[in-house]
Amino acid sequence: MRIQGKVAIITASTQGIGMSIAERLGLEGASVVISSRKQKYGKIDVVVSNAAANPSAEPMLRTQETLLDKLWEVNVKASILTLQEAAPHLRKGSSLVFISSISAYRPPLSMGMYGVTKTALLGLTKALAIEMSPNTRVNAVVPGVIPTNFAGHLIKNESARKSAERATLLDRLGTTEEIAAATTFLVSDEASYITGETLVVAGGMPSRL
Repeated sequence: MRIQGKVAIITASTQGIGMSIAERLGLEGASVVISSRKQKYGKIDVVVSNAAANPSAEPMLRTQETLLDKLWEVNVKASILTLQEAAPHLRKGSSLVFISSISAYRPPLSMGMYGVTKTALLGLTKALAIEMSPNTRVNAVVPGVIPTNFAGHLIKNESARKSAERATLLDRLGTTEEIAAATTFLVSDEASYITGETLVVAGGMPSRL
């Protein structure tokens, strides 16, 4: 019960990593508010996932402009707008955690722009940690390859899954529960002297820009 009495707002939390984070924070004592993406963005996960599974997918420089706009809207702009709305309600000792992706460090050929938007979150973490200090801590979690609906092609394609497993030092994929545990640590008082940092939870996959 490390975060008893606190309020946790988790965006994009109706499935996958977001849902696991919501469940874990609730078990740790938080009052949890979950949300989903706007309906008009509901197809983005499918589009990007299909691109990753398709060897003939268009590279970043030929990706449709509308998709680039949507990826930026969902992964970066929406985070900033949500924070602007929440900022007036944040109290001293509050904490913010962005969920990035290992693609921020290793953008796949067919998902280059997705990776770029996740890299932007790492910079946003540093900038906001300065801007929101000393009252609010700001950190980021970088999940490795996690079998979720977003990465459904890994579950269905045995070859792709084995390749992703071999890219880790632990020879396995991660779980949503492991990402939730890392996030819970960062928002808890156990991480009260940590801000502006990025915690990579990727089984040892390379994570340097």
